[in-house]
Amino acid sequence: MATTFETAQQSGPSSPEAWSHSEGTVARGIEEQTAKLPSDTWLWAAVASMGVSLFMQLSGRQKESLFVGQWAAPFLLVGVYNKLVKIGGSDRAHR
Repeated sequence: MATTFETAQQSGPSSPEAWSHSEGTVARGIEEQTAKLPSDTWLWAAVASMGVSLFMQLSGRQKESLFVGQWAAPFLLVGVYNKLVKIGGSDRAHR
């Protein structure tokens, strides 16, 4: 069984796997912009949305609180997606 390091070396930017799993132009453009942000940004954005949601809930603005509180999951998902793209190497095939 190959180790993680060996697998990463085998599936580099020029590997057929990287090309076969490459992203479309829209996804690639979004990834280029979001990859410029540190990974912590997405985590702090999620925590901030939960904090703002809590403040709104305590202020009696329940509907707005629920709306803002639901932003945490998308922030975390975008962060995980970008981390996977950075690790996976499919974005390197088009550099």
